[in-house]
Amino acid sequence: MEKRVKALGLFSGGLDSMLAALVLREQGIEVTGLVWVTPFFGPGQARRSAAQIDLPLREEDLTDRFLPLLFNPPHGFGKCLNPCVDCHLLMLREAGKIMEAEGYDFLFTGEVLGQRPFSQHRGALNLIARESGYGDRLLRPLSAKLLPPTQPEREGLVDRSRLLDLRGRGRKKQLELAARFGLTSFPSPAGGCLLTDPGYSRRLQDLLTHQSQISRRDLELLKYGRHFRLTPAVKAIVGRHQRDNEAIQSLTRPGDLLLKVTEYPGPLVLLP
Repeated sequence: MEKRVKALGLFSGGLDSMLAALVLREQGIEVTGLVWVTPFFGPGQARRSAAQIDLPLREEDLTDRFLPLLFNPPHGFGKCLNPCVDCHLLMLREAGKIMEAEGYDFLFTGEVLGQRPFSQHRGALNLIARESGYGDRLLRPLSAKLLPPTQPEREGLVDRSRLLDLRGRGRKKQLELAARFGLTSFPSPAGGCLLTDPGYSRRLQDLLTHQSQISRRDLELLKYGRHFRLTPAVKAIVGRHQRDNEAIQSLTRPGDLLLKVTEYPGPLVLLP
């Protein structure tokens, strides 16, 4: 019996990652999506998109391996505290370990040459492929014809002629391809990572400045309320509405101070 070709793909749930999986599956390749989870990006969109195209999806937590990048990313930050190049490198290195351990033939992503100015220009794509350690087994189906052939293409596991040559930030060709595959629902191209949000990044910078040990709870709290630095060792988190109050209450731990005005509705105030 002929061996089925298997591919493992970084799957955010955005349109490009959906299309990359479908382009490969159209060739009879068995594709599995892999979504990495941290407090800054979750699996929700990936789950919804994977369900729409009937894609097996694997979820893995990356938090402990990701946190050191917030202090000193070798390739720097983007406009906010987003270490996009190093984040992508980490994801690919960890995905490569799974690929080798579980018998996948190659990795793939939904990257498009020139789509993101910081992390998807030709130099960045080459750097990521090289430094990940898996460059020759990393396929980018949407822009493959603009990039050097990879091992799965050279060995005939993938038909290069059926891959694409997408480039730039335009979405016309992706939308045409989505229509051909019958995709009716997909998210906007805006990034889903909290580290690209200026407000969240300011709170995170304050946390990194005043604490040497950062817990997952600390990072979750940054998503809620207004944050006031009272002293180098103390800050107050004030709920803005009921949803904030409920989240702050659920994240309270022994030893915290939780303040509320008695007999009147109002915000919870947490001093972690």
